[in-house]
Amino acid sequence: MARIQLTATALDRLRPRLDDLAQPLDYVVMDGAGVLHIDGRAVTPEEARPDCGFISNDLFFAPFQMAYIDSLVASPALRWVQSCGAGLDHPMFVSLARRGDIRLTTNHSQAVGIAEYVMWGVLDHFQIGAAQPIQSAEQVPSGWVRRRAREVGDTRWLILGFGAIGQAVAQRARAFGAHVTGIRRNLQPLALADAILPPDRIFEALGDSDVVVLCMPQTPETINLVDARFLTAMKPSAMLVNVGRGSAIDDAALLAALDAGQPEHALLDVFRVEPLPADHPFWKHPRVTVTAHTSAVTTGWDARLDDLVVDNISRYLAGAPLRNEVPISDVPKVRLSS
Repeated sequence: MARIQLTATALDRLRPRLDDLAQPLDYVVMDGAGVLHIDGRAVTPEEARPDCGFISNDLFFAPFQMAYIDSLVASPALRWVQSCGAGLDHPMFVSLARRGDIRLTTNHSQAVGIAEYVMWGVLDHFQIGAAQPIQSAEQVPSGWVRRRAREVGDTRWLILGFGAIGQAVAQRARAFGAHVTGIRRNLQPLALADAILPPDRIFEALGDSDVVVLCMPQTPETINLVDARFLTAMKPSAMLVNVGRGSAIDDAALLAALDAGQPEHALLDVFRVEPLPADHPFWKHPRVTVTAHTSAVTTGWDARLDDLVVDNISRYLAGAPLRNEVPISDVPKVRLSS
């Protein structure tokens, strides 16, 4: 019988569906105090011996997250781990990568919410929401002000990182009539892009791009990619959006560029340090919109993730190929060397 490790929160949500699978499961459950249980009995990591585990979204904010990971790694029976995240650069993956003998699957169900967030932020800025008081504050008799908004149609979008999230953004931007160039290593044409360029040709497209969206994972090549040279190459009227990793942006360079009026605005959902320190200049900068790494947190996220997890567990039990499987060696080396 397969034995899966989950948090109590994840099991509460998934158990009715997992109990209905063709093969029964044993559950190793970590409670809110970081204690493992099997059938209500507290067990040690050595006793738990799960052969698969689920890194659920609640675990990213739990104080016992490393205890959870350590207990997974301690299991000699561990064969597969399902993550709720799309990226692999969180410190939780370091120990898993060092095991080297397990299978790892990721999740792209957050692409829908993130793509809608990007469209909201761009539309808000183009409709002058970021530069002027919000409309509700103007709904007084003296607030009858007519303004000219920018249209998304015929704008050019440059999306760095053209995986599931980047393509979901592209789908929505093109629905508005935008031209989309995707940046990725695999140059195979894709229906959701008007053009595909490799990373070493980013600067060819920057100067013509009205919206630049960062969707990349953290790798050695992406750290501080958006530096003074990158920002100087952008259009003065362009908008920068970061839903990838905070490390992609040189904060000091971006602040200096914004002060100089190029780019016009930045929508930032991810940061080098989270929560973003209260004294960080991004909070009060008139050309910056800050959100608290919430672009993926939407009403449909949990349901799509649950569908993926249950499907992959069913596949695992049947010995079938797993969805979204990635080599454990893909965990960024920048993390492994720290």
